[in-house]
Amino acid sequence: MSYELNRRLAAKREPLPTASDLDPVTASIIRGALETVCFEACTHLGRAASSPIINQSNERNSSIIDSHGRLVVGSVGTPHLTFVTQLTVRYGLMHQDDYDWGPGDVFLANDPDHGGGHLPDYNVYAPVFDDDGRLVMIQALQAHQGDTGGKDPGGFTLEATDIFTEGLAIPCLKLVHRGEKRRDVINLIERNNRFATFAGDLAAMIGGVQMAVREHQALIRKYGTDNVRAALNYTVEHTEKRFREEIAAWPDGTYEADVWVDADTQGTPDVKVHVACEVRGDQLTVDLTGTDDRPHLVGVWNTFANSRGYIMVQLCSMIDPEIPKNEGLFNAVDIILPEGCIAHPPPNKPAALGSFHPACEITEAVCIALSNIVPERAQPQVYKIGMPNAVIGFNANGMMWMDQGVDSRSMDVSAVKGVDGWGSSPASLGSLLLSMAEDSEARFPVLNISREMVTDGGGAGQWRGAPGSLNVKKVLEPVSAMAWMVSAKHPLRGMCGGEDAIPYSNRFLVGTEQEYKIELVESAQLPEGAVMAYQHGGGAGFGPALERDPEAVKEDVLDEYVSLAAARSKYGVVLTGSLEEYDLAVDIAATQALRNKMKAETAAQGAAS
Repeated sequence: MSYELNRRLAAKREPLPTASDLDPVTASIIRGALETVCFEACTHLGRAASSPIINQSNERNSSIIDSHGRLVVGSVGTPHLTFVTQLTVRYGLMHQDDYDWGPGDVFLANDPDHGGGHLPDYNVYAPVFDDDGRLVMIQALQAHQGDTGGKDPGGFTLEATDIFTEGLAIPCLKLVHRGEKRRDVINLIERNNRFATFAGDLAAMIGGVQMAVREHQALIRKYGTDNVRAALNYTVEHTEKRFREEIAAWPDGTYEADVWVDADTQGTPDVKVHVACEVRGDQLTVDLTGTDDRPHLVGVWNTFANSRGYIMVQLCSMIDPEIPKNEGLFNAVDIILPEGCIAHPPPNKPAALGSFHPACEITEAVCIALSNIVPERAQPQVYKIGMPNAVIGFNANGMMWMDQGVDSRSMDVSAVKGVDGWGSSPASLGSLLLSMAEDSEARFPVLNISREMVTDGGGAGQWRGAPGSLNVKKVLEPVSAMAWMVSAKHPLRGMCGGEDAIPYSNRFLVGTEQEYKIELVESAQLPEGAVMAYQHGGGAGFGPALERDPEAVKEDVLDEYVSLAAARSKYGVVLTGSLEEYDLAVDIAATQALRNKMKAETAAQGAAS
């Protein structure tokens, strides 16, 4: 548990030893087979698990790490988790003798101070040995679990000042020894989780990696250990080569950005993330020096592994998407995370909420900085939500249930050059699926009153951000609820002249005399029939709004994405006719005159400032 350990975990790894001179075609075929196994492992987990976070929301990741600890293949789930998994595995690799690694073993890890993200992200992994007993690779499955055994259900404690408040931290623990489950250990893990579904979820993760190990061993027998190792080397080297080619095409220079979190969970305002991206030839450096390091901050500590992962997620979105996602990306980038800042905290800092903020601000800052040189790919990979309204209660049998609030919504879907924001969730969530509102109603005593996109809920721009949704929910029995509100003062930033997204807001006891707005954090007891209304921020705009095609603005008004008033005030578009009669038309001359006037006023304001 030290900065030195983080340095060792992140250190560059050498290629695997092999006598094979494998051709690129065969290497790519082997990589494709490995990707298929990853997908199958995730599918197994999704079908076998009972938690809606896993089997509905798809918050699970599969990855393959080679015997030197290099990420070589990743598949399915939230992108940033792909780039976290290898560090917990590396810790296990560093202590193979201590943990007595062997064929048939399965391990578990989640400790933020030993390479992990936050505690809910359980990583179950299994080594893959060939028939001669040589370690070739490790298959990992990572999934967000509904609870961690900490002070509060779900592992999210708003006032936590250390990791121990949030739950059980596991650096490395053997769940299966030589094919036999360690019942005492598994019972211990299950006992430290509030939810009955956890036992099945953990069993599904174990079964998923065991299935994948069998398929990997068959692949090794087919192609031979040396050839598989050569394929793993080629995959990493090919990615590094392609990434460096992309960087080399960018103009040399240093590109900086500042992004802010409204406040920590105790109200300390304006928590800062600063990034400087330096391009020199084919080498990129991402430096977070200048990021907030106030030691008294609460709730805004992102783990070392998460910070690396979020940076890489943003970088991946700004290069050719066909480049395989693996360790070669990290080999082409120097990432500087100053010790003691919120992106690289001291040991034992709480980590649960850091995966929201400042994690999102880190990616947003990288995007803003690089938008100067890669504008056509400048879409921030973020979810600016502080935390969803988490609702907790007990069923008739006394078992706790928790609605984590990750069901249907529209939020944070920004525009990118040439494309308006669309969909219901940001690209950073990858293949994460928002669970169905109907499923939540079947599982929990809640009623989803509405899930409506809000007119003018997306940032204006030459390409428009998608509107955020107002989610109104009624509880049908007394419950407790928790929330942390941010992105009201500092919403999602527009790109290249586009306007910011609308801010988030949240109200409890809606429609009663006791209705109130949540300004920072809330942990409340709500009576039967209480209504909550969570306004999700929309996506930000891209490019100046006055450059948007007037006909596109007219269509936005007809679709109720944009109001008539905003069409005029934000976009400078004058429309004739009425929305009710559906006969709107662009007054071309009046629109041009209004836009010329607005541009002149903007230029004058800029000169005055």
